[in-house]
Amino acid sequence: MGPETPAALVRGVGLFAPLLPMIVLCLWRAPRQREIAAMVVAGAWSLLTLVPLNLYALRAGWWSFHAEGAVWLGVPVDLLLAWALLWGSLPALLLRLLPVPLLAGLLVWVDVIVMPLAEPVVVLGPLWLLGEFAGSALCLIPALLLAYWTRAGQLVHARMWAQAALALGLMVVAPLVALDALPAPGAAFTAAQVLALVCLPGLAAAREFARVGGGTPLPFDPPVRLVTSGPYAYLRNPMQTAIAAAYVVLFPVTGNPWLLGGALAAFAYGAGFAGWHEGGRLREAFGRDWEAYRAGVRPWLPRWRPWPGRTSGTLYVASDCDMCRGLGGRLAARAPVALELRPAAEHPEVLYRLTYETPGGLRWSGVSALARALEHLHLGWALVGWALDLPGLRHFAQLCADAFGAGPRPSREPADAPDGEGRAPARGVEV
Repeated sequence: MGPETPAALVRGVGLFAPLLPMIVLCLWRAPRQREIAAMVVAGAWSLLTLVPLNLYALRAGWWSFHAEGAVWLGVPVDLLLAWALLWGSLPALLLRLLPVPLLAGLLVWVDVIVMPLAEPVVVLGPLWLLGEFAGSALCLIPALLLAYWTRAGQLVHARMWAQAALALGLMVVAPLVALDALPAPGAAFTAAQVLALVCLPGLAAAREFARVGGGTPLPFDPPVRLVTSGPYAYLRNPMQTAIAAAYVVLFPVTGNPWLLGGALAAFAYGAGFAGWHEGGRLREAFGRDWEAYRAGVRPWLPRWRPWPGRTSGTLYVASDCDMCRGLGGRLAARAPVALELRPAAEHPEVLYRLTYETPGGLRWSGVSALARALEHLHLGWALVGWALDLPGLRHFAQLCADAFGAGPRPSREPADAPDGEGRAPARGVEV
C-alpha cells in the first residue's frame, strides 16, 4: 500500500487483518473459559491505553490520521479497534503457540512493517519509532502479561488491580470523555474525592474476590470460593452498585443528564443479565450456601450490620499489652458479628502483631488485621476499614502506629497465670 491506495481499502484491511486470524484460531479450537478471560482483559487493556497513546502521538507529531467518518478525538475508530485486537485479543490466542517474549517481538516487528503501509490514512512523523516503543511498553507488553497470567491463573492480585483500573477507565473516565463531561478544573478535586468514596466498596469487593475467593470480578475468571466477607457481608452487588453510584454523584458535578442514563443502564445490567447469569452460576457452584446468602443479603440496598452467616474471623490480641487490650475491649463492646477475640498467646504460632485469621487459614496482621475486624461491626466502621487497608494508606498507618508504640513485640501470658495449667508457652503477637 502507498499514497495512492484508497483510504477505505486501508481501513478495511486494517480491521480484518487481526480479526480473521482470531476467527480461524477460534474455529480451530474453541477457547476455554480462561482463554476468553485473557482475550477480554488483554483487549480491554490495549483499547484503554491506545487512546491516550494516540492522542499524545497526535500532539507530539509521531503520526497523524487523515480519515473521514467514524473518527473519535481525531483517531479512526476502526483502526483503534483493529490495533486493540492486534495487541490484545489476538495475542491471547496466539499464546497457545508462542511464548510471551517471542510473541511480543513478533508483534512489534509486524507493527513496524505495517505502520508505513497504512498511508494515506496514517501519516508517520520523523520520530514515529519512538511512539512505537512507547506503545509497546504501555500497551502491548502489559496486555501480553495480563493474558498470560489470566490463562495460567497466576498473580491474581495483579490481575484484580488491572481489572479495577480497566473498570474505572472504561466505565467512568471514557464515558465522561465521550460525553465531553469532564469536571471543570475547579470541581475536579471534589469530584475525585466523592468518586473515591462511592467506588471504595466496589474496590474492596474486587480485592475480596482476589484475597478470599481466589478469582477476579471478570465473569470468565471468577472466584473459586463463595465470598461472603468484606462488602459482600453487607451487599450482594457492591461493584455494580459502585458504578451506578459513580454516575449518580457525577451528574450534579458535570450537569450532564446522560450520566443518569448510565446509572440506569448499570442498574438494568446488574438486575437483569448479570443477576440471571451470575445467580445461576453461583447456585450451580455453591448450592445451599448461595441460597442462604442470597436470602440474607440484599442486592442493592446494603445492610447496616453484617450478615450473621458471613465468613467468621478470629482476632488475636496481646494480653500483656495495655494498648492492645484496650482496643480489644472497644471492639468487644460494639458486639461484633461473627468475630471472636482471643488472647494472642493461645495461637499455636509465634505472632508479633495484631493478627486476624479466618477458618480457611487466611491471615492479616497489624493495621490490616484491625481493618478486617472493623468489618464485623457495622457499615460505617467497615468503610473505615476498607479505606484503612488500601495500599499506601495502610503502610502509612502502620508506620504511624509503630511510631506511637504499637510496634512488633512478643506477647506473654498474663502475669498471674500459674505455670503448668494447660497454658500455651509464651508467644509473640504482632501489635
